[in-house]
Amino acid sequence: MRRCVVLILMLATAAVYGQNKPYATKSSAAITYYQKANAGIDRHDHMAAVDMLTKAIDADSNFTEAHAQLADLLKLQLQYKEALEHYRKVIELNPEFSRAVYLKIGETEINVADYKQAQVHLEKYITYPNITTENRFYARKLIDDCNFAVNALQHPVPFKPVNLGASINTANDEYLPVSTADEATLIFTRKINNNEDFYKSQKLDNKWTNAVYLSKQINTAEYNEGAQSISQDGKYLFFTGCNRPDGRGRCDIYVSQKKGDDWSKPFNLSTPVNSSGWESQPSISADGHTLYFVSNRPGGYGGYDIWKCQVSEKGWSQPENLGPNVNTPYDEQSPYIHPDDSTLYFCSNGWPGMGNKDLFVSRLDANGKWQKPENMGYPINSSGDENGMTISANGSYAFFASNTLNGFGGFDIYTFELPQAARPHTVIYVKGSVKDAASKQPLEASVEITDLENNRSVYQNYSTPQNGDFLATLPVGKIYGLTISKNGYIFYSENFSLKGSQPQKDYQISVSLDPIEIGKRAVLKNIFFDTNQFDLKPESQSALQKLSEFLSLNSTVRIEISGHTDNAGNDKINQTLSENRAKAVYQYLTAHGVNPLKLVYKGYGKLQPIAPNTTAEGRSLNRRTEFKVISK
Repeated sequence: MRRCVVLILMLATAAVYGQNKPYATKSSAAITYYQKANAGIDRHDHMAAVDMLTKAIDADSNFTEAHAQLADLLKLQLQYKEALEHYRKVIELNPEFSRAVYLKIGETEINVADYKQAQVHLEKYITYPNITTENRFYARKLIDDCNFAVNALQHPVPFKPVNLGASINTANDEYLPVSTADEATLIFTRKINNNEDFYKSQKLDNKWTNAVYLSKQINTAEYNEGAQSISQDGKYLFFTGCNRPDGRGRCDIYVSQKKGDDWSKPFNLSTPVNSSGWESQPSISADGHTLYFVSNRPGGYGGYDIWKCQVSEKGWSQPENLGPNVNTPYDEQSPYIHPDDSTLYFCSNGWPGMGNKDLFVSRLDANGKWQKPENMGYPINSSGDENGMTISANGSYAFFASNTLNGFGGFDIYTFELPQAARPHTVIYVKGSVKDAASKQPLEASVEITDLENNRSVYQNYSTPQNGDFLATLPVGKIYGLTISKNGYIFYSENFSLKGSQPQKDYQISVSLDPIEIGKRAVLKNIFFDTNQFDLKPESQSALQKLSEFLSLNSTVRIEISGHTDNAGNDKINQTLSENRAKAVYQYLTAHGVNPLKLVYKGYGKLQPIAPNTTAEGRSLNRRTEFKVISK
């Protein structure tokens, strides 16, 4: 079902009550004022119309048509309490004046959180015959909202919003906050004189610094920039730009890359992401492979829907609608995919809620399908619009904007602790820096993190040339392999086991890459064998592929592959085991295209420890496979 166009037309205040029947007043003065009000509506001068209708009611307080018309205008101007007085007067004067009044008063009562009365009036409305399918559907949807809201009011969830303070919030509107995974940077939209631009703040000593203008490369004086999503490492900013010369539709999605202290010129994602319709509110997944966004393009379920595209070496895929477990015949907006890549937050006025747009959370099931969303509850949601919420990488609290709390003026940015039931899966981040081992200078190196259980890359990027830094978020419950490589250098490998107990803190590492020189060694930390076995485990595949790529890129390099054990057990058995493990790596490489002349292998048993064998940790370090450069 598409958006309820018939409903919108029905709710428009331009409809004139009593055109085809006598007025409910005999006062000529009241009728004259009423007719002048209608003329004001025709020329869209609603202020004058309100004034004339008020005078008509002063002339005859029982003028039903004037009360109904005035209620419609006040409702249009979001003056819900005032509108209710006049709708209720209409029903008092003539309960059968117009069936439409019962739908309108029900909708208005929801806006002031009078859910029980709204339910009574909406139930009355659907008893009338010959209601259009669209309006009956909408009325039942509002009744579902009332049922949900009455129950939610009796079971509130914890909600203690905290204003982020004067360093970020001003008398202007601030909204749509997003942070990097380490929460070092917050980017948000500030609206000044109807122009929307991006600002940023850094967190130092657990305090936000005074927000500054993001970049002249991105912000413009002519156009509005908003609805942004920053990659977890802070290197890519996806955002919405409207009515730009290079746009395909009214609003398009753009991306800009961090360049030192500034940003690159924004790039329009073009087709198939952008269309001749309306694309906005992007949210990029932690691995950078999936973009979620909002569009009103054909093929959706109605109104604004949430879609996704995936990127590969061939570019962006055709957009895929998230389906009926997320999208409704109404509007779904402001998607935020958490770094766990399986928890989606968004707002909707289609699912049962407190009225208007509420915040929801949907989770990916084991089959890769989005489950029906859960309302985040009252008082996080209210009878007003809630949207634009983002979640910290650690999943413990949210950022959002509100103009209903005591702030600095207009919309301010707040944070609050998420209820346990609404939290995503736990993730940690790996934050590192890469430098040249000899010169200590930062290096721009390839950084790849692989899910070792399925050998799927979950992060692939480069450390920055300025600082050599990188950052990646990883859901717990898996084992990951990290590889850092650069032409002319021996690559570095590491692994993180996030299975079992929850990690107590995020990983921060500093990596020094050695230039390729004869005698230099590297431990292959992502080569795995079962205890006392020499068959390569499947989790070793990505590391073996990296070693193969290293030898291919450095065609003159020749290496020795070596196996090592700790000092436990029989020396002869350990010697044989270490040699067989080195041989297993050799055989894999040669079977996958590496020239045998570039390789030798050898087992050293317990003879070359790199740590004391007096502790379990030391013995674990000594049980290893490594390679050494023997010619270049």
